[in-house]
Amino acid sequence: MQYHSNFSLKKYNTFGIDAKAEKFVSVTNLEELRSVLKENSDVFILGGGSNILLTGNIKKTVIHLNLKGISAKQTTKNSVEVTAAAGENWHEFVLWCIHQNFGGIENLSLIPGNIGTCPIQNIGAYGCEVKDTIVCVQALNIETLEIQMFSNSDCKFGYRNSIFKNEVKDKYIITEVTFKLTQKEHNINTSYGAIKAELNNHKSPSLKEVSNAVITIRNKKLPDPKKIGNSGSFFKNPVVSVDLFKSIQKRHTEIPSYPVSETLVKIPAGWLIEKSGFKGLRFGEAGIHNEQALVLVNYGNATGEEIYEVAKKIQNKIRKEFDIALEIEVNII
Repeated sequence: MQYHSNFSLKKYNTFGIDAKAEKFVSVTNLEELRSVLKENSDVFILGGGSNILLTGNIKKTVIHLNLKGISAKQTTKNSVEVTAAAGENWHEFVLWCIHQNFGGIENLSLIPGNIGTCPIQNIGAYGCEVKDTIVCVQALNIETLEIQMFSNSDCKFGYRNSIFKNEVKDKYIITEVTFKLTQKEHNINTSYGAIKAELNNHKSPSLKEVSNAVITIRNKKLPDPKKIGNSGSFFKNPVVSVDLFKSIQKRHTEIPSYPVSETLVKIPAGWLIEKSGFKGLRFGEAGIHNEQALVLVNYGNATGEEIYEVAKKIQNKIRKEFDIALEIEVNII
């Protein structure tokens, strides 16, 4: 365990922003993590860096969570509980589970980030959310340095939301997550239209085939952060009243939507952004991806502040044109 001063975080965030950490240290176990927390009162926790936009240097001690380890135990004839440390890469974990023939998270293939952040955002894609498989979350209390277990219900999961973004934000560090997955009789979800089309109506696809379909779909729509800086979906899909949706539908009959309840409707944020004329636009080194309007990108040397300014331009126009307040999904730092 070694401290570094004035450390560049460019390789530690998927936007590729060259912000600096006043101090930086990578921890590989709970003992190291506790030690750093005892020595430093003002810290910033960094996982995979896939859901943050750094708008300036971090004048704190940045703790990179590099906790590793995966274990599994059979709980019933057809199910298994798999525990993964916070520093494990999410997509690599998904592939590991598929290789073991553990089902339940294959639809979440290729989502960037690490295990430790998946409960915070309640990551989801193609008809699945991670909350549907999480048994419990282990976290370290930053003040007391004691471990606490959060059950699925304790986590208060919602759409891209959890207790870790609200009541206990900045009070706990997630150290590992336990998932309940199927082991023999898999209930594979291919109801999402794009997956069904990619599988060409294959009646009994394997976990690997579903995962490959998702990977193919995501690669078509989303840029690789290793090639062009981005954080995946930048905005949440807004949920609006049926009345507001109908008023927009009068002007745009082609508007896509997904019913949430009798009174609420979800509208794809990407459609709103594209309809507002932003898809593919570039503002210096910052811009909107030309294939997926929901993704903001760094073409090479953009600052976080420049990307944030593009996001605010989008928010302002959509508020003006559709009376919708588009909420940012990425954490602005």
